[in-house]
Amino acid sequence: MKMSEKVYADTHICLKYVFFITLCLFRLSDYMQYIVRMCDGVARNADVCFKEPLNLSVAVGENVAFVGENGSGKSLLVDTLLGRYPLRSGSVEYGFSVSQSDNVVYKNVQYISFRDIYGSSEADYCYQLRWNVHEQEGIPSVRDVLELSDGGSGTANELLALFGLDSRLDELVVALSSGELRKLQIVKALLHYPRLLVLDNPFIGLDAPSRQLLSDLLKKIVSNGSLQIFLLLPSTKDIPEVVDSIFLVKDMAVGIKMTREEYMGCSAGAAVDENDALQQKVLSLPAVDAYDVADEVLSFNNVTVKYGACTILNDITWRVNSGDVWLLKGANGSGKSTLLSLVCADNLQSYACDITLFGRKRGTGESIWDIKRRIGYVSPEMHRSYLRNIPVKDIVASGLFDTIGLYRRPSEEQVKACSVWMELFGISHIAEKSFLRVSSGEQRLALLARAFVKDPSLLILDEPMHGLDSGRRAMVKGIIEAFSKRKGKTIIFVSHYEEDAPSTVSHRLELVKPIGNM
Repeated sequence: MKMSEKVYADTHICLKYVFFITLCLFRLSDYMQYIVRMCDGVARNADVCFKEPLNLSVAVGENVAFVGENGSGKSLLVDTLLGRYPLRSGSVEYGFSVSQSDNVVYKNVQYISFRDIYGSSEADYCYQLRWNVHEQEGIPSVRDVLELSDGGSGTANELLALFGLDSRLDELVVALSSGELRKLQIVKALLHYPRLLVLDNPFIGLDAPSRQLLSDLLKKIVSNGSLQIFLLLPSTKDIPEVVDSIFLVKDMAVGIKMTREEYMGCSAGAAVDENDALQQKVLSLPAVDAYDVADEVLSFNNVTVKYGACTILNDITWRVNSGDVWLLKGANGSGKSTLLSLVCADNLQSYACDITLFGRKRGTGESIWDIKRRIGYVSPEMHRSYLRNIPVKDIVASGLFDTIGLYRRPSEEQVKACSVWMELFGISHIAEKSFLRVSSGEQRLALLARAFVKDPSLLILDEPMHGLDSGRRAMVKGIIEAFSKRKGKTIIFVSHYEEDAPSTVSHRLELVKPIGNM
């Protein structure tokens, strides 16, 4: 080989190495720049495709909120970004690690979904379980869920102390309040040391101090820069300071990325139409409940509930008269849901308490169906228990018979009532869809329609607006207000958001944690 040819060959090889090294450096800088980036992404499954190919990126160190109405596509978007739905075209790249074997979703992402927020998502969970936990066997403790030894690890103990769960290690997990369940799920996720923590509706069911505490905790756990957060939120009111950027998702389309300040400025002046016509429809509905209306609907006489040495409710005396609208308040863990479980006889201790419902004393031979026949009820526990792969219309119809699932064929008149309430709650278009295939907000609307469908004398609404966007919160509030004006209707309403309470509230009851349970 001639000298000139050898020099050329050596130069060519050198340039190839330079190109390869440059490409590697470029890819390294790319990984360092983005934690996730999608270019022209189109899902293979047509049912989860967005209107336009997906193009979005999230930088390293950037904490993001995906905000949108119920059913807008927030969860589908994040699921697509994280590879749950394979792409037909386009690409998605991750920057979790420079190592190809470590740069995978399952090693780097922890995802706490809407159902996980309530704790267990086991198919055999029933919503009475929490109140009768000491009658069950094989239920794990907090320590079991976190797979901790007696001493625990340094990291685990630090997280437990940070989230205020260090004193609850030996509690059975189903006995925890919704706020404690939320914190437990986050601690469990953090013990996997993820690069990305995805939280779907993390603030639902939390009282104001707990919401602020969670917001502060999120800010603290991302402060060292090794963890990033994706939040899926239906409402502008719960966007915490930890969020850097926001993607607005609407009707299966993704808007441009905005800073938190830009987004809050755009949404600050949004007005909500209360829809007087909708309320008028509720007021004009024919009465279905044919029972005589007693002056006194409910009475508690010196009611106390204890589990071992722990007192949940202490010496509660309470009177609810026909036509009352009660706002039931109290911090997380103060006993609100336990009190309501006594009303509906979902708690076995209700038969040991001095309780009278619709003029009949508890424990005088009435069946559970006699108790529930005149009550419409929705709660976080009920939503958690509804793992039913049946059409939304059957979920609504099950409220006619107070069953979890539909086991009887409704009459033509009952089917018509279901259609009316689905239309009022804006879910007629999903009537034939599987309950498990619609968004969590749409599921909540279906369960609300289920509570109203038999036109009950007593309507118990425990956090009825969990997971609803601002527009649907206003719609539901209007329906509740109109329903409360119907003759002989009594409502017990629970919410940690004062602004969600109906304007027709006539009485208030605030529970406090008994001394010794703080």
